[in-house]
Amino acid sequence: MKWLSGSNGQIFASACVMTIVVLMLFMAVRLYKSYRRNRTHRMLVIALPIVLLQQTANICLASPELSRLPYLHLGYTLAGPLSFIIINFVFMKLYTQPSIRLKGLPFLLMAFGLAAVAAAQLAWEPDILSRPAGPEGLPLLAVDFYGLVMNFAIMLNLRGIERRFVYSTSLIAYFVFQLSGIAGRYVFHGSVPMLAVLNHLFPVVYYTLLFLLLFDWVLERLLMSFHSSITDGLTGLYTRRYFQRKAEQLLRETNRIAILFCDIDNFKQLNDVQGHHKADGVLKRVAEIVKEETAGIGSAGRFGGEELLGLVALTGGVKPDLIAETIRRRVEKETAVTVSIGVSVSAEGATVEEVVRQADESMYAAKTSGKNRVILHPSVPRSRARQAEKQTARKANV
Repeated sequence: MKWLSGSNGQIFASACVMTIVVLMLFMAVRLYKSYRRNRTHRMLVIALPIVLLQQTANICLASPELSRLPYLHLGYTLAGPLSFIIINFVFMKLYTQPSIRLKGLPFLLMAFGLAAVAAAQLAWEPDILSRPAGPEGLPLLAVDFYGLVMNFAIMLNLRGIERRFVYSTSLIAYFVFQLSGIAGRYVFHGSVPMLAVLNHLFPVVYYTLLFLLLFDWVLERLLMSFHSSITDGLTGLYTRRYFQRKAEQLLRETNRIAILFCDIDNFKQLNDVQGHHKADGVLKRVAEIVKEETAGIGSAGRFGGEELLGLVALTGGVKPDLIAETIRRRVEKETAVTVSIGVSVSAEGATVEEVVRQADESMYAAKTSGKNRVILHPSVPRSRARQAEKQTARKANV
């Protein structure tokens, strides 16, 4: 307790905070380079060095020779609430829901208020900077109390903030730091070691939570960028290139795959007559059906235009012809269009390109033989259910 509440604990805590802030600064610089027009990231790059300077000053204040310098105490005291204002504006900007517009004017007024309060206290006590600081530091009660009020005001205005629990916890941690500092300096005058320990360690908790919030935000953006690079923006299906990679991976793992090549019938006519909006809605719905029917046993992709691909692994008794027929029926029943589907199965030593080409040829055969049907490539074994279904259809036609 004595070690943590003394100068060693003060240096240790500041070193921890500086380590965390350097990591945050690295992420902030990378974000600023990636989004050069984003002023939010620029402000974070400005605020974090202020924190580093503040913690450097705090380490210097642990030295008996430097701890009596009043201007060093003044810089440390003012850097805290100033960086707090900028950092919280940045994080509220990052995590505020798009439907709510966060205004910067209240934070700007907080910064002006900080300068006014500091100037008023220095004007009230003009000799405060002309004498050495005492053991409890520079008695800037108005500035310390103003920082407490700012924190409380921000905590009361977290409407629309995502990750609200973690962010609120960080504000509470900073509130404990502020409150323990005020109580230790002005009420107990350094006689309670536990208050000094809280004052040293809770900034570490605060900046750790901010680091986690920033890291989570960066990770989420990376995942979004990766997802947008491998999926089609309209349908949400895999792009043609990534679909091929998935198919190659599945072929290596299972040795046998099936490709379902789906083409929406009369799509151009739908586009010309009812417009792009209606056609895009139909395309998205058909894509959802293909994705749903291949979920768990494969994946789905967009080959181009109105051509969609289904990929299934031929394991566990999977019947690609039945899956294709289910897709055809659902599209006919649930949308305003029909689909023609070609199905092919990988032979030994075949590549994904060959299987896709065979499915494409079968789909073309379905198109030219009446549309709204499933045509199997000769390499596809017909299931009993499919054979019985075809026999029933022939009898019905007769």
